[in-house]
Amino acid sequence: MALRDFQRPAQGLQVYRAEFLRVVNGANLGDPLGFAEELVHDDVYRLSPVAGATQLSVIATATPPFRIAQDSETGTPGADIHLDCCATFMSGDGHTTEVLVLVEVDGQGDVAQVYLLPLAPLSAKHDYVLVGVSQKLALQRFAQVACVSFTGGTMITMANGAQRPVEELEVGDRVLTRDDGPQEIRWIGHQTTRAVGAFAPICIREGTLNNTRDLVVSPDHRLFIYQRTDELGAGRSEILVRARHLVNGDTVTRLNGGFVDYYQMLFDAHQIIYAEGIAAESMLVDTRTRAALPEEIGDKLAELIPGHRKSDHRALEVQEGLLARPDAAALLRKSSGG
Repeated sequence: MALRDFQRPAQGLQVYRAEFLRVVNGANLGDPLGFAEELVHDDVYRLSPVAGATQLSVIATATPPFRIAQDSETGTPGADIHLDCCATFMSGDGHTTEVLVLVEVDGQGDVAQVYLLPLAPLSAKHDYVLVGVSQKLALQRFAQVACVSFTGGTMITMANGAQRPVEELEVGDRVLTRDDGPQEIRWIGHQTTRAVGAFAPICIREGTLNNTRDLVVSPDHRLFIYQRTDELGAGRSEILVRARHLVNGDTVTRLNGGFVDYYQMLFDAHQIIYAEGIAAESMLVDTRTRAALPEEIGDKLAELIPGHRKSDHRALEVQEGLLARPDAAALLRKSSGG
């Protein structure tokens, strides 16, 4: 594994080892959740009462498979990790839950460990019937988790200084960017999804980061902060922080339940724009998120946004360790002069 791969920001995933989710009734009785070709519809699964989630840190490399990061709590740093399939379960209350199956392999290509990434919470108190298996959907759902998205109602600053709800924006509208002034929107995406687990949005309460109203964004959305004083010890004045790393149960919370409308926007380059009065990133198309784009957009990506990858702001991202404190949001507000 190249050194530059380890230097890329990693994505932390809360996963279970496969042996914690086993068939309690059906054709594969006693077996853990496994590869797509081994799964049988209508098998009933149950999560072990002693199951514990652990963090698997993954680096999105230039081409699949992904890699396990050096600071991962589980897995072998540098090992390849493959995305096998998306398994859909139905519980007794009629709710569906999707689980992504990730496979770690060793240097010889043999399976070292299988992990489960639930996209909604699993409970040991419920049984789950397998109702769907899709290898094509897996990459798309994995990408959607990583997409930076604004929620419906978020006010975006336009080129003329006006504020407009994100759901009213159209391709060709000019938005104010921090680095390149007014820029035209090249594509807008919209999905409605259950606001649970990996898709539950993060609410940053009004004023927490000097925002003019509550800002509600997807968990992995990165916010741009200019520090007048380096309160966090990041070693630089310009930083990006992921919304989910700021959750403190008070001024920054996770909104679980119901449904959420997510909106993404693409420009010629990856941009820092203004939402509810503070700086936040637009969608970045990379190895992981590209699968979230419609096929007709993905096929024309180089033509549509030729300079997009050159404008990646990854070097500014603050790693989770520096933000693992309940006063992180307050420190960032202080450091920015708020």
